[in-house]
Amino acid sequence: MTAVLNRTLGRSGIQVSAVGLGCWAIGGPFWSGETPVGWGEVDDEESIRAIHRGLELGVNFLDTADVYGTGRSERVIARALAGRRHEVVIATKFGNLFDETTRQITGSDASPGYIRRACEASLKRLNTDVIDLYQFHINDYPAEQSGDVRDTLEALVKEGKIRSYGWSTDFPERARVFAEGPNCAAIQLDMNVLTDNPPLIALCEQFNLAAINRGPLAMGLLTGKYAANSKLAQNDVRGEHSPDWMRYFKDGKPNPEWLARLDAIREILTGGGRTLAQGALAWLWARSPQTLPIPGFRTVAQVEENAGALRFGPLAADQMREIDTLLGRAVSQEA
Repeated sequence: MTAVLNRTLGRSGIQVSAVGLGCWAIGGPFWSGETPVGWGEVDDEESIRAIHRGLELGVNFLDTADVYGTGRSERVIARALAGRRHEVVIATKFGNLFDETTRQITGSDASPGYIRRACEASLKRLNTDVIDLYQFHINDYPAEQSGDVRDTLEALVKEGKIRSYGWSTDFPERARVFAEGPNCAAIQLDMNVLTDNPPLIALCEQFNLAAINRGPLAMGLLTGKYAANSKLAQNDVRGEHSPDWMRYFKDGKPNPEWLARLDAIREILTGGGRTLAQGALAWLWARSPQTLPIPGFRTVAQVEENAGALRFGPLAADQMREIDTLLGRAVSQEA
């Protein structure tokens, strides 16, 4: 089998590993009011060991956000990359206001002045001179107002603060506004084998943008770790008090509807020696040449498993068709 080793970060030309490290979970607990938006407790030293292991295995793309752990994720990454910044491509995000003391999200801001302040703060926390990919983190920000955000990011590219930019959004009309900017390189979208996203994939292919896949393992459901009776911690974003947008877990347990869909395709995803998670990543690579999955992690073992998918490469065309048939959807276009 031919391994998928690299992707190009859209039209930036930046070369990255075909799988990244999603650094949301390593920020630890934080909240929006009483709603948890982190993934529970985390060990910073294990996070650092996991990042180092990823580098050893050829994973050189790290995706985080200033709000993850209200600054903690960025600081942990800086510690992990001390003396090794040149080995990695760093993506982070902006748009959420937060209090590092209370670990609370306190609002949002997309004004040019705020974007500049947020960029400087991330540069400092990450201990770097430049951010490789700077992403707008407000999914539903009005498209008609987003041109000013894009223009501010273009200015930051010219000033050498960032190398490229993108938007974490699931709305094609919003993504299209950013796509018109010459230094836009990526759209970050919710997508995995259970939840395809044809409109945004088509847009990324049209404009040669990286399609960075958040939730590539369906918030952990596609790891096979969770059974119908599994119970998540209360300070976990998937727990009993999960936010409204959480679809794969319900009342702190895996959603039976999504478990049933997973069971329908489990055998295909685990064929050829792959683990379930590796099969899910392989589906994304086969779906489009633009895809770049960023599975989250909290342990060395999780990074090793996800990076291990690189040995197998994408699923075959017949496997892709069979999955679409079993899930009752139109056949996707294979890469």
